[in-house]
Amino acid sequence: MKTITKIFTMAAAVALFATTSLNAQTMMETDPNPAPKGMGFKVGVGINGGVFRDKSPMDYAYGADLKLQWDLTPYVAVTASGGYTKLIAKDNAVDADFIPAKGGVKVFPIKRMYLATEAGAGIAIQDGAKTNFIYSGGLGYEFGGFDAGVRYEGYVNDSASTTYFRKTGQYAVRLAYNFKL
Repeated sequence: MKTITKIFTMAAAVALFATTSLNAQTMMETDPNPAPKGMGFKVGVGINGGVFRDKSPMDYAYGADLKLQWDLTPYVAVTASGGYTKLIAKDNAVDADFIPAKGGVKVFPIKRMYLATEAGAGIAIQDGAKTNFIYSGGLGYEFGGFDAGVRYEGYVNDSASTTYFRKTGQYAVRLAYNFKL
């Protein structure tokens, strides 16, 4: 009886496997970083605002910018930006208006989140004002076409400038929308 049970079990198993179609599961590859593969371009239009430390001669700042982003790899991009920034001074001092022209690098260590650094010049608009050296570092997050970031932006001014202020910096927020080219 045991032999008949074994034969019957084996026959049932063979019949089951013969009539069932087997499909291997396919695994879809997902990229942890949404940046485009290879080289791609984006143009971002943004607004920003910031506040200064208590010891600074400046109170707050606001501005707008246009940023070109060239994605070298899915994890590294080179940036160039220009725009307008106004620094509002404390205690009836002279406000500073300038056109920032900066270049930098963005690194995407995790999905959609980036670390960014930039350096460049703040070309003064007022008569007698000198060009500032600008440097910044921060982090941000890209989602959809939107870009939200925070940064520290430092300014070094020439003492011969009519809008001179000692070395200072702002803590700023930037909100932008990126257009793919």
